[in-house]
Amino acid sequence: MIPRYTRPEMASIWEPQTRFKIWFEIEAHAADALAELGTIPKEAAKTVWAKAKDAVFDVARIDEIERETKHDVIAFLTHLAEIVGPEARFVHQGMTSSDVLDTCLNVQLTRAADLLLADLDKVLAALKKRAFEHKMTPTIGRSHGIHAEPVTFGLKLAYAYAEFTRAKERLIAARKEVATCAISGAVGTFAQIDPRVEEHVAKAMGLVPEPISTQVIPRDRHAMYFSTLGVIASSVERIAVEIRHMQRTEVLEAEEFFSEGQKGSSAMPHKRNPVLSENLTGLSRMVRAYVTPALENVVLWHERDISHSSAERMMGPDATVTLDFALVRLAGLIDKLLVYPANMQKNLDRLGGLVHSQRVLLALTQKGASREDSYKLVQRNAMPVWRGEGDFLQLLKKDAEVRKYLGDAELDELFDLGYHLKHVDTIFKRVFGES
Repeated sequence: MIPRYTRPEMASIWEPQTRFKIWFEIEAHAADALAELGTIPKEAAKTVWAKAKDAVFDVARIDEIERETKHDVIAFLTHLAEIVGPEARFVHQGMTSSDVLDTCLNVQLTRAADLLLADLDKVLAALKKRAFEHKMTPTIGRSHGIHAEPVTFGLKLAYAYAEFTRAKERLIAARKEVATCAISGAVGTFAQIDPRVEEHVAKAMGLVPEPISTQVIPRDRHAMYFSTLGVIASSVERIAVEIRHMQRTEVLEAEEFFSEGQKGSSAMPHKRNPVLSENLTGLSRMVRAYVTPALENVVLWHERDISHSSAERMMGPDATVTLDFALVRLAGLIDKLLVYPANMQKNLDRLGGLVHSQRVLLALTQKGASREDSYKLVQRNAMPVWRGEGDFLQLLKKDAEVRKYLGDAELDELFDLGYHLKHVDTIFKRVFGES
C-alpha cells in the first residue's frame, strides 16, 4: 500500500491496530464460549472483556516482544496479558495460532469485499446514467481496431454495465465463500477445544464455521477471492483501454475531464492526456499480479505450513486497497467523461458509407445473387472507397451488375443508419430491465 493509491477506509481494515482488535475479539468471544461450557471461569471471561475491550494496543510493544519470541500471536498474547492480568491465562485455551490468524484474515477480507461492493455500485450507477444519456448516440463499432458497423455510445457503456453486474455477483459469491471461521485447534481435530466454541465465535464475527479445516482454513477459498478481484481488475482495464483509444487525437470521440489548471505535459502545453485511464491500466495489472500467488497458496504441506503467510500479508492489503482505489477512480472517470457526438458522426461518415457493406451484401443474396458473387460485387466497389477514391453508394449505383438486382431507391434504403440501431431498446431492456 502506498498513500498515492490508498483510500483511508480500506486502508484502516489492514492497519495493525485493527488487526489486533480483531484478534482480541476472536480470543474474547472464544473465552465467552469456553466459560459457558465450564472450561474456564465465567469471571475470567468477563475480566478479559472488561479490561481489554476498549484498549488501544501498543503496536510498538507487540513488535518488541515479537523480536524476541519470533512469533506474532505469542507476542500479542503476551501484551494482552499485560493489559488483562492473571486472568489472561485462560485466553487461547485449546486454540492454535491459525485459529486467530485465519479467522482474522477472513474478517478483513469480508470487510474489504463490502467496501468493494459499494465501489461497484458507484461504477454501475455512473455507467447506467451515462448509458441512458447516450442510448441513441450513434458511433462506429470497431473490430480489430477497424471500422465495422454502427453502434451507439450507450451500448458501449451498457456492455460495461453488464460486465460489472457480473463482477458484483462474483464478488458477492467470493465474499460468502471466504467468510468462514476456524477455531479447531492443532491440526483441526477439535481435540483440545469444543466445536461449539467455533460456532459461537463464527456467529459473533459474522462468519460461518469452516466445515473441515486442517490447521488452516483451506486456501482454495482465498484463491477464488483474489481471482475474482483479478477479473474485476480486468474489467476495469477493458473500459479504461476503450476510453484511451477513444481519446486519441485522430479519434476524439470521448475524453477524460480536464480540470481548470490541469496540465498535461511538462514540455508541451497543448497536451490533454488520458492519464486516469492509463493509471487504471497499471493498477489493474497490480491487482492481477496477486492472482498467481493466491492460486499457489492452495498447495500446503500436510495439515499446515506457512508458505502462504508471507504472500497473504502483502496481497490481502495491496490487492483490496488497489482495487478499491481503481473502482472509485473509474466511477469518477465515467461520471465526468466528456463525450463528443459530432466527432462520432464524423468518424461514422469517414469511410464514405462502407459501414453499410453487409446490408448490401445481404440484399443482393435476397435478390438472387450467390453469396460469393454478392461478396465480390460489394468488395470491388468498397476497395476504391477504402483508398479514398469515391463514394460507396454512388459507385454501387454505377455498377451495372449491382443494378441488375438493386435499384437506386433500394440502395438508398440500405444506407439508413437507423436500421442498425433498431434493437437498442431490446438490448437495454436485457441489460437494465424494463425501467
